Amino acid sequence: MSHPSPPNTPRSRADLFWSFNWLALQGFGGVMAIIQRELVDRKQWLTREQFVEEWAVAQTLPGPNALNLSIAFGARHFGLSGALAALAGMLAGPLVVVLLVALLYADLATHPVAQGALRGMGAVAAGLVTATGLRLASALGKHPLGWPLAACIALLAFIAVALLRWPLVWVLLVLGSLSCTLTYIRLGQQAAAKGRP
Repeated sequence: MSHPSPPNTPRSRADLFWSFNWLALQGFGGVMAIIQRELVDRKQWLTREQFVEEWAVAQTLPGPNALNLSIAFGARHFGLSGALAALAGMLAGPLVVVLLVALLYADLATHPVAQGALRGMGAVAAGLVTATGLRLASALGKHPLGWPLAACIALLAFIAVALLRWPLVWVLLVLGSLSCTLTYIRLGQQAAAKGRP
């Protein structure tokens, strides 16, 4: 599916490294909301529709979604060196922070304030993910399946994972395959309709 090109692109591998490093340092409890804000709204390296598609691909690959996205994004702009620069950016700063926190946490792990803070961060992370999902829902209006069918598939995925607690791999295989097949059929129908005299 083709989309208009985003207005900006990364200037260099160093730009990729520092941008993804800053992005990763902001991502407490998950970086999806931060990645969307930085890459789509602030830097305008991706359109909203491109981000939805890139994030969907990143989720279907093994490993952390944010790392998958950074590798694919860096590779698209600068090849292997771009992928490595974006990956290094995602890992360098957080690695230092995690090592420092691990040293401090060993002394504070049993303290009630530390435990309460960690529980509170879980609520913040859930709110960030929900807010990002709602903001990106507008991109479904331009999806070939249309808003109602795309929303139905999203609702089925939510029910399967959050309520029924089905394994994510099976939900991805079943609903992902269904969604891809329906999109392929719909795109074929649209292409055939355009080709008619």
